[in-house]
Amino acid sequence: MISEWRKQRDAGLLEGKSPGDAIGRPSAVQAENARLKAQLRKAEQKLATTEMALEIMGKAHALLEQISESADPDERRPKR
Repeated sequence: MISEWRKQRDAGLLEGKSPGDAIGRPSAVQAENARLKAQLRKAEQKLATTEMALEIMGKAHALLEQISESADPDERRPKR
């Protein structure tokens, strides 16, 4: 019952309904809307993860650059 309720909620069938009101099956438009909302949520989560990874990579790059610049020039390995 809970999974059915979640499907109805995601499809927008419960909006504007009072408890105890009859709820029918989602129409094609409502089902498509629910599918697109789920797809959007997944894409937003993936985007947030990617942005976080890029931010971490940028910080790691800046840290390595700072360490590289602060290293004693005499201790650096000669370039080949």
